[in-house]
Amino acid sequence: MTLLKNSRPVVAIIGGGFTGSAVAWNLTRAIPNHEVQIVVHEPRKNLGAGLAYDTSDPTHRINVPAERMSLDADDGGDFMAWLAERSVEQTDPEAQLPDGRIFPRRADFGAYVAARLKPMILDGRIQHARCEVVAIERDASCWRIRRSDGTTLLADSVVIATSHPSPAAPRTLAALLEGHPRFVADPTAANALATIRPGNDVLIVGNGLTGADIAASLLARGHTGHITAISRRGLRSRGHAFGTQEPHGDFISRPIKSARLLTRRIRETIKQAALFDVSWHAVLDAVRAQGQAIWRNLPIAERRRIVRHLRPFWDVHRFRIAPQVENAIDAAIGAGQMESLAASVSAVSYFGDKIRVAMRLSRRKGTVLRDIDAVVVATGPAHGSVLSSQPYLDGLAGAGHIRLDPVGLGLDCDQRSRLIGANGEVQPGLFVAGPLARGAFGELMGLPQVTLHARDVAFEVKSDVAPHAIARTETAA
Repeated sequence: MTLLKNSRPVVAIIGGGFTGSAVAWNLTRAIPNHEVQIVVHEPRKNLGAGLAYDTSDPTHRINVPAERMSLDADDGGDFMAWLAERSVEQTDPEAQLPDGRIFPRRADFGAYVAARLKPMILDGRIQHARCEVVAIERDASCWRIRRSDGTTLLADSVVIATSHPSPAAPRTLAALLEGHPRFVADPTAANALATIRPGNDVLIVGNGLTGADIAASLLARGHTGHITAISRRGLRSRGHAFGTQEPHGDFISRPIKSARLLTRRIRETIKQAALFDVSWHAVLDAVRAQGQAIWRNLPIAERRRIVRHLRPFWDVHRFRIAPQVENAIDAAIGAGQMESLAASVSAVSYFGDKIRVAMRLSRRKGTVLRDIDAVVVATGPAHGSVLSSQPYLDGLAGAGHIRLDPVGLGLDCDQRSRLIGANGEVQPGLFVAGPLARGAFGELMGLPQVTLHARDVAFEVKSDVAPHAIARTETAA
């Protein structure tokens, strides 16, 4: 096993999707003159795409207008400028809506981030390690990172910037259908829908953004079979308001201390906004923008109550589908080709060459049967399996360096994004960036919030490695 050493302080970033790339980009700009070696571990060919933007499917579009997407927290128009340089209206004519808003393909956003990082990779300020991290261990004042290519890297600071675990298939389905060629347990895998034939009747378990993407992908391919999408509450991701609205509402000047009060305040504000012809979208945008401050004011018990009872309702209003996707699904529902049910799977069996699924209706007594050809699981991240989702996370937890946050959304950290160990103490040189820090920060899934968080983490890491840089300069002198 080769041990890689460096005369400069080393920052290892685990995960090269948007979050990890944004941390690296901000850190590179914050620390000039190649004073720190930044190593981003990402098996994919390019940095910046990650799970969210590593897709070639043209129906997969960003779910907020491009004007709100940027790698640069201080320049919200950077992505729009990049799109203008490439004449998006010609390369992707469906991206722009009649009201002027642009919802580009997700792959284009991934390409934009990769393009912004490319100069930093070429001049050596950022090193892209195309391998996986298999273990992270404490080694005196450093972290020893064991990698899948057989090398070991000593890092002064480590930033965990991986995403949530893949969906967990309901046990009823997995027990019978595991190994079935048209049972798609992880729709994020490459070519996950390739085995589904145009005439297949399909069951999509989950009705959020992922479920919408699956339906849109099938429909865009000319799918003729029937599509049934289910969720326990029958909720599906909402669409955007027509045109642009400014966020509406104040949820922090009078601190909110309970889930019930937050719900009441949101409902009251929506009613008030309607008097001025402002839709609920603007109110939820205000909650989102103030989300981290709202979260800080809530006791742990109330945070748990929100996660347990309100998150499904928040998700379908907060994570809106692109208008192009919404139009395709609405047309399919209107034509009778697709249905959305408030139901859960109660039993599964084989029926000839079909899969017979019994679904218990949530809003009224009774069960419905559907004979289908394919099942796709789109239930969202399996938050409870964060630690077991990656060998290195499991190892860090076993050694007491990390633990789950008390709300159950990710990893426990403080307000400086420093990870907290099993003993309740901050772990030196160990940080978390992006969605896995939601337990501490609350609203940390949307790209504008992740952009800001990545910048903040970069500044924290800069402060953390500064003593190492001084020490090595003095040693070299």
